[in-house]
Amino acid sequence: MSYLHNIGAYFLMIAEMFRKPTKWSVMRTLILKDIDDLIIGSLGIVAFISFFVGGVVTIQTALNIDNPLIPKYLIGFATRQSIILEFAPTFISIIMAGKVGSFITSSIGTMRVTEQIDALEVMGINSLNYLVFPKFIALMLYPFVISIAMFLGIVGGMAAVIFGGFGTLEDYIIGIQMDFIPFHIIYAFIKTFVFAFLLATIPSFYGFYMKGGALEVGKASTTSFVWTSVVIILLNYILTQLLLSS
Repeated sequence: MSYLHNIGAYFLMIAEMFRKPTKWSVMRTLILKDIDDLIIGSLGIVAFISFFVGGVVTIQTALNIDNPLIPKYLIGFATRQSIILEFAPTFISIIMAGKVGSFITSSIGTMRVTEQIDALEVMGINSLNYLVFPKFIALMLYPFVISIAMFLGIVGGMAAVIFGGFGTLEDYIIGIQMDFIPFHIIYAFIKTFVFAFLLATIPSFYGFYMKGGALEVGKASTTSFVWTSVVIILLNYILTQLLLSS
């Protein structure tokens, strides 16, 4: 029953987030700060993980294609499909649920503990719009992060092929280009926008409605990470079934 109550409260929070907007001059500053914290601040870890995981995917593919009758360009093809369809949009989002989600939950939860949210409401400010809406807008730039993850994953695979001696650069590029379906990019970005919405709202929900003190802030951050990851994986399955099955 508590789960149903939480789901209802979550959707009410989303509706409330768009009501009684904060003054644009204030909102603009909040949005720019959240873009810096949530998007720009995540580029380093995303770039590092994407490059090396792209390399690992390529090495594992190459080691499993050891039959001389199998063309080497399939290494590039398999790397591209893995990175564009799953690794960049889904697994980077789960990593971001840990980094960005925990940051959002702890920052809003700390404001709840220190009664700053109560002070906002006393001043007549819609605290949900003030706190959650800028994060929602900032994370609409999340596809930019995923684009970088896709690019660096493929570049990491290229580096692994060349320096590991698993094939030639020409074969890898042929594999990257082979049987490319443009809709796969659209599919990846549809997932990315859905996951961005989840990354902005689920951690905010757990931070905004938490009760207790500093210890509960840590517990709320952990819970938000778990549930954000679970919902991302479930929606990944549903969206894949809807968009790719024919």
